Amino acid sequence: MDTFSSKSTKPGWLSKLGLFRKHRRKRDVLKSFKEDQQREAAFDTRARGIRPVALNQIVGSVGRYLDFDDSFNPKQHIPQDRLQAIKNAMRGGKSLPPVKLYQIKDEYYVLDGNHRIAAAKELGWQDIDARIVEFIPSKNTIENILYREKTEFDDRTQLPATIRLTEIGQYPYLLKQIADHKLYLEEESENSINFLMAAKDWYRSIFSPMAAIIEKGRIIESFPQRTLADLYTYISYYHWDQGRQRRYGIGIDQLIPNNMEEFRRKMAEKKGYEYPEMKRSIITYVLMTTKAKNEYKLLDKLFELKEVKEVHSVHGSFDIIVKIILTRDLLSSDAEIIGRFVHENIRQMPGVITTQTLIPGRSKIKEN
Repeated sequence: MDTFSSKSTKPGWLSKLGLFRKHRRKRDVLKSFKEDQQREAAFDTRARGIRPVALNQIVGSVGRYLDFDDSFNPKQHIPQDRLQAIKNAMRGGKSLPPVKLYQIKDEYYVLDGNHRIAAAKELGWQDIDARIVEFIPSKNTIENILYREKTEFDDRTQLPATIRLTEIGQYPYLLKQIADHKLYLEEESENSINFLMAAKDWYRSIFSPMAAIIEKGRIIESFPQRTLADLYTYISYYHWDQGRQRRYGIGIDQLIPNNMEEFRRKMAEKKGYEYPEMKRSIITYVLMTTKAKNEYKLLDKLFELKEVKEVHSVHGSFDIIVKIILTRDLLSSDAEIIGRFVHENIRQMPGVITTQTLIPGRSKIKEN
């Protein structure tokens, strides 16, 4: 039997204990602004003025990160009288000056006002007014490049809502779109228009309607790692700028004009609930052979499917012909949607031997 001496076990236990204490210390204090500043190489600054900041985004302190835990509870060595006085003032509705925060990306660090933050958290506040200085990360990681592009976009447009993109180069493309829209508005009105006004009009009359159409079509469900703004940028770039032949989504021309300003004019005539859905119908016919004596049972089962519009028992090489109308979004393919439906809803039925799918090319239908 193996034996373990105190010498062999002590270093292992001490190592684990030290690691535990190290992690506990990490969780037990606020983040250090200086450490994160060095890691992100965030030295260029921009004054952001005064605005509300969500308390859950305030994660660190500039000089007192060792005096509070990561929930901004004061440590035992910190006197409680000042915190209590601030809480009493807040409960009494007394106006207090904004706290001062440093910002690195989406996180904030307290320069002045640690006790006010602690009091606000204890009282259940969701946000607090703060005077902000942002430090811009300079390391050329993909995340930082994307963040700098977003920062420039937000600064230049000052839009009321955040546009979140996930790929480098998309924010500059949207800025170009707004610049083009600005030129169009100036030509149309014969007046000079500043960039902020053009950005707000672009957001209201072009971006928002297109995003609503995309959302209505539930296309975003097929792209779980993307955002509505990503899909807006993709569709508008290839539809308005490139005019590229698309493998999927050829019906998009019927919904969205191939010119950005024409799209704006078309959407101006509609209310939000009237925006078209990014859907199109697919008509397909399924020719089936079946086992003997199963034909009539299959007719009834097929007719119960809401997508099935007609079912016919026929004589010849096939036993049943089914007419189906499906819908798909404009970024899917006909073959994909039809194949999945036939496999999951028809080929699994007992008694089906073979199926053959026909998709009409051109059709002419006489109305009764």
